[in-house]
Amino acid sequence: MKKLDPPFQQADVSVEQRHTAYRGFLRLDKLQLKHRMFEGGWSEPFDRELLVKEQAVGVMLFDPDLDNLVMVRQFRVGMLGQQESPWPLELVAGLVDKPESLEEVAAREIYEETGLEACNLVKICQYFSSPGASTEYVTLYCSRVDSSKAGGIHGLDHEHEDIEVVVIAEAEAQEAVRIGAINNAMSVIALQWLALNKDALLDQWR
Repeated sequence: MKKLDPPFQQADVSVEQRHTAYRGFLRLDKLQLKHRMFEGGWSEPFDRELLVKEQAVGVMLFDPDLDNLVMVRQFRVGMLGQQESPWPLELVAGLVDKPESLEEVAAREIYEETGLEACNLVKICQYFSSPGASTEYVTLYCSRVDSSKAGGIHGLDHEHEDIEVVVIAEAEAQEAVRIGAINNAMSVIALQWLALNKDALLDQWR
């Protein structure tokens, strides 16, 4: 599949200068760089800002017995000033900011945000969320859960988390994606994966 093979690699970029312009809840680096061009030679040096983030893990919580999903709501500053409420319906998610495996992060976040236990984790995919401006790399999983035990308010006080657990029928969640009521990338990708792979997933979990 030659068309999928990129013509350039990491060595085809030259970072001339790099420094951290801001470090707070987020880190922003300022870079001057150049790269090889498709028609040959190198580009002129140019400036870019780069949002430097840890890897992220997202987990879709699916109850195959009741055909429910367990999702969460919490405030998201990136949605300020939009028409939508800044409390979107989302997957459980967190950052890989400790010496843990991705599966350990998934299990920890499930417990912290919902009080449920991870079970039968299945890897969905990995992707760069916004490679034009950020280093964030996301790994998505699906975990089997018992939605009859889900509910309440969760999260860590020292991380200023105020998380509502929401149980929603899988068909209702898929309809929410179709009409745009669920429109954050992590949730859309996971739910579309479930729509394509539900039968295979159920066979795997039997």
